[in-house]
Amino acid sequence: MSSKKIHFEISERKVLLRLIDVFAVFAALYFLTVTFKFHYFSFKESSLGSILFLGLYINLFGTIFEMYNLQVASNQFQIVKSTILTTCMTVFCYLLTPVFTPILPSNRLQIIYFFFAILLSLFAWRFFYLHFLASHRFVKRVVFVCSRDTIAQLALELGKADPHYEIAGFVSSESLVVENKNTDGFQEINFAELEFFVKKHSVAEVVIALKGTKPIAPDVYQQLLNLLEKGVVIREYMQVYEHATQRLPILYAEKDFYRLFPFSRSNHNRLYLIVMRGFEILFSVLGLLFGCLLLPIVCIGNAISNKGPLFYTQERVGKNGIPFRIYKFRSMITNAEQHGAVFAKANDVRITPFGKFLRRSRIDEFPQFINVLKGDMAVIGPRPERPVFVDAISQKMPFYQIRHIIKPGLTGWAQVNYSYGESIEDSMVKLQYDLYYIKHRSVFLDVNIIIKTLSTVLFYRGQ
Repeated sequence: MSSKKIHFEISERKVLLRLIDVFAVFAALYFLTVTFKFHYFSFKESSLGSILFLGLYINLFGTIFEMYNLQVASNQFQIVKSTILTTCMTVFCYLLTPVFTPILPSNRLQIIYFFFAILLSLFAWRFFYLHFLASHRFVKRVVFVCSRDTIAQLALELGKADPHYEIAGFVSSESLVVENKNTDGFQEINFAELEFFVKKHSVAEVVIALKGTKPIAPDVYQQLLNLLEKGVVIREYMQVYEHATQRLPILYAEKDFYRLFPFSRSNHNRLYLIVMRGFEILFSVLGLLFGCLLLPIVCIGNAISNKGPLFYTQERVGKNGIPFRIYKFRSMITNAEQHGAVFAKANDVRITPFGKFLRRSRIDEFPQFINVLKGDMAVIGPRPERPVFVDAISQKMPFYQIRHIIKPGLTGWAQVNYSYGESIEDSMVKLQYDLYYIKHRSVFLDVNIIIKTLSTVLFYRGQ
């Protein structure tokens, strides 16, 4: 019998990273205080506020610099970059808030000790995580209950979502007769042997993946009940996919989409909507004031390399499908669409040199705060698209227009997780993210999006 492998869920891995980041730093600082003459940071009861603020700064800047993005946490180069940036900003802000943190030490060498204690402890823990906890040895074995013609695609999508899943085999939901022991490279399991197979191969989870309302064969259903009674985790594929990717599997759901995806009550929660509207007005006023400070730079840049109108407006589709005019700083040549509307793409030749700077820094979007003040847009929501693109995409995705049940936004769950769409296929992926936001819309998710947006701006990743 194979030994049982260790597996951490995605959410558990992120919590683990956050907790041990703070613990590793505290352990290093404690070692400094008892081993050397280090007095800047103290673990006395009177220093509880300073301790809490350090943990807060580590988690805040770790989030901004993507320390808790599992792909970043599994890449050696990204670990080095994110750890250095997080340490620098943590130490910088900690030193600048002496009301909540210790007074600056007279011996500036103490600050250097403080900096390297944080940096080296984070490095040590993150490289331990990379080589042990992020290893493919820590996988979750699962068995699918699905039709034979879908196992390959389902396994492919789940593997993309979380490579730590290992497909041990599948049980056909259509027939009790095993026609082929190997289907598309996956072992087909006889339903009568399912319980034995789960025990023998240390299967952690059974995933049911049935499209539409197709019933499970009664004998297979009874086997699943037996496994459930014995403590085996049984989950539905859409639940697994949504948890792993943080987007909705709309292609898998097909015509059952409306039945299977209840949307967030926040979409109709008056208190939430009033609070968010107040935040949007305040944020927009501050954004426009800051945009006014940037206006001379934009004017000079536009005059040098982007001659033509400073602003441009364009029709976009808003809430409930109502069109509105969007405002932006112009970043493309003046006759960018003389041959018709096309999707913006990476390295688009229509974007001027200064326009690239405006887009990557997101400065081109500052005039959209006018749209937010007018009520056409929100700060957070799906990206507003042009009517011509909405019509084209809706022909291929009949439920695409569901994204219009809320206001479009300056930033959103799709924008911070995926690049600008260059095709209908890209729009499909972005739609999955947009609908995830609409389903789970909350203050917590909104704050998460704002932090990720700050990360995009600081890393100069706009397009």
